[in-house]
Amino acid sequence: MRDRMNVYFPPELLKQISDLADRKNLSRSAIVEAAVASFLSPDGADRREAAFARRLDRLSRQMQRLERDVGLTAETLALFIRFWLTITPPLPNDAQTAAQIKGRERFEGFVEALGRRLQKGQNFLREIPDDSVRIEPGSDA
Repeated sequence: MRDRMNVYFPPELLKQISDLADRKNLSRSAIVEAAVASFLSPDGADRREAAFARRLDRLSRQMQRLERDVGLTAETLALFIRFWLTITPPLPNDAQTAAQIKGRERFEGFVEALGRRLQKGQNFLREIPDDSVRIEPGSDA
């Protein structure tokens, strides 16, 4: 036997309940009953905590991956700059204009190549295995 209870919901919440009931092919009463039973369940807090723990773990892994990628990008740029500055001799004044024109051409080619790679979904950082890079804070490349 069931007892009747009248409950008032905000229209947005009632719409969500109705939509879920339609998707699950259940009555709205069954949806609300399950939600209340879950809320009152003694292990409900444990399930919520487990769900939060899973989400936090996923966020932690994403942050670690982001830290790795940013560190790898910074080290790659620093190494390239050091290499470039070490091997590139200064140009005489009469060669500056020609070098600037050639530099613009090369940069435009670089931007086009980068655009093509990105459109294809290619990513340099994905080519590097996770376990092959260990970047320590403050390390010199």
